[in-house]
Amino acid sequence: MTPLLKKWLCLEYNRREVNAMDYKHTTVLLDECIQGLNIHSDGTYVDCTLGGGGHSWEICSRLSLDGVLVGIDQDEYALGKAEERLKAFNCSKKYVRDNFENIKKILENLEIQKVDGILMDLGVSSFQLDDGTRGFSYNFDSELDMRMDKRSELSAWVVVNTYSEKEIRNILRDYGEEKFAHKIAYSIVKKREEKSIDTTFELVEIIKSSIPAKFRREGPHPARRTFQAIRIEVNNELGILKKAISDSIESLNPGGRLCMITFHSLEDRIVKRAFKEMENPCQCPSDFPICQCGKKPEIKIITKKPIYPTEVELEKNPRSRSAKLRIAEKL
Repeated sequence: MTPLLKKWLCLEYNRREVNAMDYKHTTVLLDECIQGLNIHSDGTYVDCTLGGGGHSWEICSRLSLDGVLVGIDQDEYALGKAEERLKAFNCSKKYVRDNFENIKKILENLEIQKVDGILMDLGVSSFQLDDGTRGFSYNFDSELDMRMDKRSELSAWVVVNTYSEKEIRNILRDYGEEKFAHKIAYSIVKKREEKSIDTTFELVEIIKSSIPAKFRREGPHPARRTFQAIRIEVNNELGILKKAISDSIESLNPGGRLCMITFHSLEDRIVKRAFKEMENPCQCPSDFPICQCGKKPEIKIITKKPIYPTEVELEKNPRSRSAKLRIAEKL
């Protein structure tokens, strides 16, 4: 067996291992992201949400010995798994346990000035949802947690058991767009007067009892919006997003690209607005013939409309149904 054939077999085995573990990790919009990044073999690329390493696998497969991958994730387990899966590649790989909101500091600490591409997949990793011990899913009974970074003090248990009724209602309404936020928040506060709400199934039952039967029978799981809202609060997912976008664009070389996958309208709205402001930052009145504010475009938006999963991907991975990809290029 030639060394080249041996290496190919090793890579193909690991690729199939990742694919065989779809119940733990399924990469969303993979081909579209890789095409959008416009990868150069000797470039430097950042996967801000390393997860199971699916996107990084394809990035590394296109990098030469001079290429660099920076993999960032808050989840220690995810970092370990990704590092193991990507070790067959010969490009330089640097792994950092941190939040992508600190991307500028991370790159500074790695002594990397600028990069050629950045990817952010804002969804919860499949293996996090399918890990019954993490508290992300309403399908498994576990302790209320939902922390992407286990070092954080704020957990779902803290939100559910210590936040005021008004705070809970606002979170469910603003982050989950939950029609019955008022009723659910009231029921949570009343229930915890008897005892603390400790598990996901306890919370699910409270949610179900707060929603009229006809609405429980239609559409997605009745707890879906509430769980999403609490997860966003626990991990400050929206609070860090706009700064992370700005810092990412600043960290790119001219011609470098930022690919962002969102999974709900709140995230997508922030990304869309941030891209629009950076492409057309001029604040002069529309009737001014010449710009007076001096603000110059920072990016060119590659995707005037978001890219959605194909029918084939939706059939293979129903969780991708709400995914949207937007791409911007640094000027």
